[in-house]
Amino acid sequence: MDPVATITWIVLFVLTTVTVTGLVGRLGWSAPVALVAVGGAVSFIPGVPQVVVEPDLILYGILPPLLFAAAIRTSLIDIRARRDSILLLSIGLVAFTVVTVGFATWLLIPTITLAAAFAFAAVVAPTDAVAVTAIAGRLGLPRRVVTILEGESLLNDATALVALNASIAAIVTVVTPTEVALDFVVAVVVGVGVGSIVGWLVTLVRSRLRSAVLDTSLTLVTPFATFLIAALLHGSGVIAVVIAGLFLAYRAPAVASAEARVAERLNWRTIQFLLENAVFLFIGLNLSGVLAGAIRTGPGVWPTIVICAGILLALVASHFAWVMATTLLYRRGPRRLRERSWAWGNGVAVASAGVRGVVTLAAVFLLPAETPGREYLQFLAFVVVVASLLGGLALPRIIRTLHLPRPNPTQELIERRMLTAEAQAAGLERLDREITPQVDTRTVDQLRRDSGFLGETLDTFGADAAIPQLEEKARLRRAMLESERAAILLARAEGRYQEPAIVSALQALDAEETALKAQFPKPEA
Repeated sequence: MDPVATITWIVLFVLTTVTVTGLVGRLGWSAPVALVAVGGAVSFIPGVPQVVVEPDLILYGILPPLLFAAAIRTSLIDIRARRDSILLLSIGLVAFTVVTVGFATWLLIPTITLAAAFAFAAVVAPTDAVAVTAIAGRLGLPRRVVTILEGESLLNDATALVALNASIAAIVTVVTPTEVALDFVVAVVVGVGVGSIVGWLVTLVRSRLRSAVLDTSLTLVTPFATFLIAALLHGSGVIAVVIAGLFLAYRAPAVASAEARVAERLNWRTIQFLLENAVFLFIGLNLSGVLAGAIRTGPGVWPTIVICAGILLALVASHFAWVMATTLLYRRGPRRLRERSWAWGNGVAVASAGVRGVVTLAAVFLLPAETPGREYLQFLAFVVVVASLLGGLALPRIIRTLHLPRPNPTQELIERRMLTAEAQAAGLERLDREITPQVDTRTVDQLRRDSGFLGETLDTFGADAAIPQLEEKARLRRAMLESERAAILLARAEGRYQEPAIVSALQALDAEETALKAQFPKPEA
C-alpha cells in the first residue's frame, strides 16, 4: 500500500473511531461494543484491506501508553492500602484461571496439546485495565471496590504474560515448574526495579524543568522507554510501566509545574481515548480474517458453539470461584484479614467486572506457528473478548441489584471544604511572611478576602490597578499557592483525607496557577 493510501486509511480509522464513540455516547450505548460491531461489519466489505495484527506493535506501541494513562490516574496510596487484596487477584486469580480454563479447553478441544490450552488460558485470563477503570468510574462503586478493580487489572497482565511465555516455551520445548517460578520472580523483581528507577529519574528531571512542552515530551516517551528497558532485562514491561506511572502521578504535584500537570492530564486522556477505542475497532476489523481461519481449521459450527459456551462458562466460573473464596477468606480467616473484610456484594461486583480487551488481542497473536489449532484459538479469543464486552452491558443492572453503598457526595464535599480550609490557612500564613513595608495594604486585603480556590483571577483586582501592583499580587498569590499545595500534600501523606478530596483540591490549585501564569508568565527553563 502506497503512503497516501496508508495515511488515508489512518485518517478514516480515527474519524470512524471518534464518530462512532461520540454517537453511541449520546445514545447511552456501550462504545466498545459498538466499535467492535462496526469494525466487524466493515471487515466483510469488498475492498477493505485485510487487517494483519502485529503483536509487537500492540505490545510495544499500544499497551505501554494505555497502561501508563491508567496508572497516572490511579492512587498509589489506595493501591498500597489494598495491596494484599490486589495481589491475591492479580496473581492468584490469574494463575487459577490459567489452570481451570486451560484444562477445560484441553478437554473441549482434544486436538490441541495441554501446553497450547494453557497458552490460550493465559491469553484470556487478564481483565482489561482501561475497560475496568471506565466501568468502575461510571457506576459509582464503593471506593474500595474501585481500587481493587483498578489495581488488579493494572497488574494482572504481568502474571498472564509470564504464564503465556511459559506455555509457549512448553509448546516448542520442555520446561519445569521451577523454571516457570524463576521466570516469574525475575519478571516481577526486574519490572519493579526498572519502574522505580525510571520513575525516580524522570521525577528528578521534571523537578528541573519549567517548560510544559519539555515536560510533556518527556512523559510521552516514558512508558515506551520503560517497557523496552524492562523487556531487554527480561523483566515485566507491564509492571515497570505501571510502577513508573503510579510513582510519577504521586510525585507530580511536588515536582512538576501546574501548567505541565494540566497538559499531562489532557494529553493522556486524549491518548487513552483514541487508543482504547481504536483497539476495539481494530478487534472488529479482524473478524473476517479470524472467522475464515476458524472455518478452515475448526471442527464445525455446532461443536464450536459448544466449545465457546464451555470456555466462557469455565472463565466466568473460575473468576467467581476465586473472588468469592477470597471474600470468604477475609470474612472467616485470620483476625488481620477479618479487620479488612468486605461485604459479599462487593465480592460479586468484583467478580462480575471481567471485561477482556487489548492484552488478550495482542497475546493471542503471540502464539507460535507450531501451536496446534492456532487460528482456531485466535477465533476463540475473539469470542471471549466480544462476549465479555457484551456481558459488561449487564454490569450496571447487577450493581443496582446488589444495592452497594455509593460514594457519599455530602461526605466528599465536607472533606473538600475541610481540606480547602486547611490549605487556605497555610496560604494566609505564607502571605503574612511575604508582606514587606513596600507592599500595598489594599493588595494584602484583597488577597486575604479572595484566597479561595479558583475564586479569584487577577482581572478582579481592579481595572485601575497599575502593572507593578498586579505583578506584586501575582507574586504573592504564587507564594500562597505554593504553601497551599504543600499543606494538601502533607494532609495526603498523613492519610487524613480520601484521595478524591486531595485530587480535587490539587486540580483546583493547578487551574488557578495556570490562569495566573497566562496573565503574568514566568520565564521558562
